[in-house]
Amino acid sequence: MGINFHNEKNRNSYTTRNADNSWVNTIKDLVPIENISNATDIGCGGGIYSKALADMGVSSITGVDFSEAILEGAKENCKEYKNISFKQGNAFHTGLKSNEYDLLLERALIHHIDDLQKCFQEAYRLLKDEGYFIVQDRTPDDCLLKDSDSHIRGYFFELFPKLIEKETNRRHNSRFVMETLKEVGFREIQEVKLWEKRKVYDDKEQLLEDLRARTGRSILHELDDEELKLLINYIDKSISIEYNIVEKDRWTIWIAVK
Repeated sequence: MGINFHNEKNRNSYTTRNADNSWVNTIKDLVPIENISNATDIGCGGGIYSKALADMGVSSITGVDFSEAILEGAKENCKEYKNISFKQGNAFHTGLKSNEYDLLLERALIHHIDDLQKCFQEAYRLLKDEGYFIVQDRTPDDCLLKDSDSHIRGYFFELFPKLIEKETNRRHNSRFVMETLKEVGFREIQEVKLWEKRKVYDDKEQLLEDLRARTGRSILHELDDEELKLLINYIDKSISIEYNIVEKDRWTIWIAVK
């Protein structure tokens, strides 16, 4: 099963929210954003974080994604931003110029990548000397944290343990990520944990509707429609609050310098 990123019906799956201030403030703590004029967002999806970088003051952002359908959604999502452009490419072959960027972001990308070294080599090629590389993804430990009224993702694995193997097999552990960064030539490598606010829902039904649409959750494409209904009913009964539901996910961020 799995999500088909090239399917036109998924073009807006990654455009329906804004980056939270928790993410913005974390990036500002890690990077002297006032010194960043040219950035690229590899695996940009719907452009959510390209927009965030623009709002933080970055002068020029190039978003890259391998899906033409997803890029169409990104262009629509970012149409008010004249300093954001998009290009079709992949993490191994972006088609961008060498030594061009002050900052390169790869958020929620590397769990789709088997060959991390090749991916990171392309990032190294694109960055200027002293450029910053930010990788954000979930480790296996991040994924399997216990469910709660805010950590909705935890319910997926509680009800369907079969998803655990699928999820952990596609996630890289932190040591491997850091070792690969070092092997490629990056330095000043740091790891930071972040509980990022994903979305605030006015009420429970708004959350359940988001789950029905599998919005921005590729793991839910591993469930068929009947299994998804079971999950939604389970979450409906398990969550104790009805209104103002704040969903958060735990992430690991690695930052390195070329």
